[in-house]
Amino acid sequence: MKKKSIFLIAATAVLYFNKAYAQETPQDSVKVSSIDQVVITGNSNPKKKIESSTAISTFSAKEIQKQNPISAAALLQRVPGFAVETSGGEVGNNLFARGIPSAGAYEFVQVQEDGLPVFEDGALQFANADNFFRVDNSVSRLEALRGGSGSIYANNSPGGLINFITREGTNDFRGTAKLETSTYGLIRTDLNIGGALVKDKLFFNIGGFYRSDDGIRKTGFKANNGGQIRMNLKYVFDKGYVKVYYKKLDDRNTFFLPIPLTQDGDKLKGFNGFDPNYGTYSYRAISQLNIPQAGGGFFSRNLEDGIHPKVDVLGAEFKYDLGGNFSVINKTRYTNIDMNYTGIFPAGAPKNAAKFAQDLGMTNYQYSLVSSGAVVNPEYVQKLGFWAIDKKMNNFMNDLQFNYKFDKGNVTAGFYKSNWKSHQYWNWSNILTTATDRPELLNLVDPSLSPSSTGYSKTYNGVTDMSTLLRDSQIQGSLNDLYLNVDYNVTDALSFNGGIRYSRDYYRGYKVNTTTANLNNSGLTVDGTHGFNTTTADDNMNVLGNQFTYWYYDINKVSYTLASNYKINRENAVYARFSHGFRSPNEEAYYNNIGKLDLVKPVLTNQLEVGYKYYSRTFDIAVIPFYSALKNLSFTDVYSDGTSENKFANTTNLGVEIEGYARLFNNIFEVTFNGTIQNPKYKDFTGRNADGSTFNYDGNVVRRIPKFYFNIAPAVNITKEWRAYVSMNYYGKRFQDEGNTDDNILPSFTEFGAGMSYQLGKIRFAVDGTNIFNTIGITEGDPRSQTVSGSNIRMARPIMGAAARASITLDF
Repeated sequence: MKKKSIFLIAATAVLYFNKAYAQETPQDSVKVSSIDQVVITGNSNPKKKIESSTAISTFSAKEIQKQNPISAAALLQRVPGFAVETSGGEVGNNLFARGIPSAGAYEFVQVQEDGLPVFEDGALQFANADNFFRVDNSVSRLEALRGGSGSIYANNSPGGLINFITREGTNDFRGTAKLETSTYGLIRTDLNIGGALVKDKLFFNIGGFYRSDDGIRKTGFKANNGGQIRMNLKYVFDKGYVKVYYKKLDDRNTFFLPIPLTQDGDKLKGFNGFDPNYGTYSYRAISQLNIPQAGGGFFSRNLEDGIHPKVDVLGAEFKYDLGGNFSVINKTRYTNIDMNYTGIFPAGAPKNAAKFAQDLGMTNYQYSLVSSGAVVNPEYVQKLGFWAIDKKMNNFMNDLQFNYKFDKGNVTAGFYKSNWKSHQYWNWSNILTTATDRPELLNLVDPSLSPSSTGYSKTYNGVTDMSTLLRDSQIQGSLNDLYLNVDYNVTDALSFNGGIRYSRDYYRGYKVNTTTANLNNSGLTVDGTHGFNTTTADDNMNVLGNQFTYWYYDINKVSYTLASNYKINRENAVYARFSHGFRSPNEEAYYNNIGKLDLVKPVLTNQLEVGYKYYSRTFDIAVIPFYSALKNLSFTDVYSDGTSENKFANTTNLGVEIEGYARLFNNIFEVTFNGTIQNPKYKDFTGRNADGSTFNYDGNVVRRIPKFYFNIAPAVNITKEWRAYVSMNYYGKRFQDEGNTDDNILPSFTEFGAGMSYQLGKIRFAVDGTNIFNTIGITEGDPRSQTVSGSNIRMARPIMGAAARASITLDF
């Protein structure tokens, strides 16, 4: 891998110093000029970017192609104000908008496709919004809005809106085909075609991808395998249009979690026996789980299925000119999701093998490999959670919007209705393995006892705790929202925007109560001979009961925003915006406080932002200072033993976002950049822990979110056809938890990428390298376990190691 990385860097350097410079805009230029760009997200009507009083970043299909992101999260790293953790793999990643802390996922932003949510709540347990969305060539552009009017046009989105806008057909038949491979066994094909079935009337577009790869981290199986297809049909008539569309996603992705590292001063290094760049506990040798259940039957799971959503989406969009400057647009969508989620979650850090046995009360102990029975003497062992979650989800949503245009502006009024449901079943177990990448299952027995003695074994085929946690629960949401937005142009240069949204939303659900049991009297055997009294693995197995606990919660809130934009001239503008919004309690907050929901409150947000924008043909810059204050923010981590606890806090954040682009030296040199400087802190965060101890985090820095991070990507257009680039992503120091202790610091890191492309007519050849210097970059610690006292072992989740991809793209 190092040789491949060196080759990639050398190739980039050769291209950089090539003497054949272009004198015209290259075909492969990375940026579309912003000066005439029109945006629709967070606005009542399409308007030029410079005239929009919002903080919004845009990426055309061409720009997305040049960046060739490995995941949706990797693309969103290019948006200022979004601190993104990409170490989970292709899916299951986390995004923090403008310093708003959360347990993860996309809790305070809404991910949309064509203006409607991918799923209404993007932060349900184990259902991150990016599990149900993939970036491919059927995406026309991305618009990413921070703060501002997000709360007026969508629910639970005070941090912003992420809107992926899909391609539609035109009168010209066009298509794109792409073939991609990599250093980690990738084979991926993308295809998108669109055109007119009836000129000027009936248009179609069909696109999608299929992909299979081994994963950058070495799992021993196909880490990612599957694809999606999107299709739409649009009919245009004199006074409007009607569009119908369908999406099918069936994809399997391995989810990567923390691994052990060692702390050496202010740096984290590889743990003995573990490659920090390519190692993982998610490995084929421990991928099969098959355990008897106290209620009868067996529970089986295959880690190789990973996160496996099956998503079906059917939608329609209708627009009609009513006359008299009135128009109506209606968007409707039904989404059905059937997802199996299987992942390996470390239950704390590795332990010395002797200490692990002694903590179980064993004076005599013996480890052996489950695979062969061979007796082994590992230095360290690892307890791992084998977490299995099944989720069945559906969502019907409809957005009806009326618009009236007048000489000085327009008025938009709408009603949004969304009904959604998520039913989930959890069955978690713990297993015992070697503390190495490519781990092996271990059995642990007391050799001083006979195999027929009670308590002889602490494991059952490597399982230490069978069905340690079961959950059967459901949550439903019924959202009924009215909204109004007004744009008024005082002059050609000065405009005002105001919006209000009234939310009357209802949430309800239930959980099935559980009890415990064991298999001692089941008649089953652990090895064909001995009963389950010989092992402790089945002690305190969770069993679902026949009693239900129901809960109900409603929201009655108003969100509003007020803004002004002043266009100094064609290229310069300033704006200011104040907004008030909220986020409904998250799913775990309901579950964890099911008998005391009066303690659970919506998160309230107040945000103020001002901004300066300059857009020209060759240079863009946006500088946006912002301030935010949040109340009633809940923290609901689920720990490795299945318990969770709720803490509530207020936060404040003062920061500035910077975003820019420059094309210099007669289009030879280009650079895109974005950065965020902020100071997110807890306020009034005191209380009592679950164990009765007290805490005081008032004034501490918000966990997992850096004060400073930026991305810069210079590129050289060596000729009209040849292009080379380097990217640098800096992620500042963070704290793993709220306590801000020295042993929970996550060091800053810098990740470099590089690549080159060649445009031969309509064929594009490209090579893209990620983390080319094999940096050990930690995006997060382990929120499910704390630091090992008196040890330099740290559990953390690093970014992926160095990798390269090569692709051929044909436009036709």
